[in-house]
Amino acid sequence: MSLHPAASRLPLNVDADSKALIRALAQDDAAAFQALRLQGLDECPTAFASSYDEEHETPVSAVADRLAPQSGRAILGAFRDGALVGVVGIRREAMRKLSHKAYIWGTYVAPTARRKNVGSQLMAAAKAFAASELLVRQVNLGVNANNPAAIALYQRMGFEQYGLERSFMIVDGVAQDELHMVCVIGQVANSTDIGKPGSEPCNE
Repeated sequence: MSLHPAASRLPLNVDADSKALIRALAQDDAAAFQALRLQGLDECPTAFASSYDEEHETPVSAVADRLAPQSGRAILGAFRDGALVGVVGIRREAMRKLSHKAYIWGTYVAPTARRKNVGSQLMAAAKAFAASELLVRQVNLGVNANNPAAIALYQRMGFEQYGLERSFMIVDGVAQDELHMVCVIGQVANSTDIGKPGSEPCNE
């Protein structure tokens, strides 16, 4: 289920103390989203698989196209005093056997909005969207293993590590490891839970 253009303007969360509003971004947010995205890519190159060099010449019109309402995904923004200060993307896996999962990507909070609960609000909104709109069982994400602040945030939001990928990417000649994390938000029966054997080995 995707958000109707009008519905995307409705707040998902408002916190009176922090004065942050979380809502799905729309096409007319393209310029603000691109500016914040590029700021994140430039400031934190080891936090993103993409790079500033790869995205800084992207036309705003192309960014607007990506922000058009689409089934199974959204980009949520955090606003303070009318300015976009944080973003998080979430999408449901497209393949049928994987569609019980959603993936969080592109999380970034501007330096001026840090330590003000913005990251927690974004993650809470993403999880709520995954549960109510995407109707998934679990939410997955990847985070640089050398980013303890982000890891701590995700742990507070209910994510647990389930894997580690060595040399997930290489930035300026330095290999970066990535933690794989998951937060279960719904339940379905597992083959091990109901006593059914697993599939016959197809790769032996």
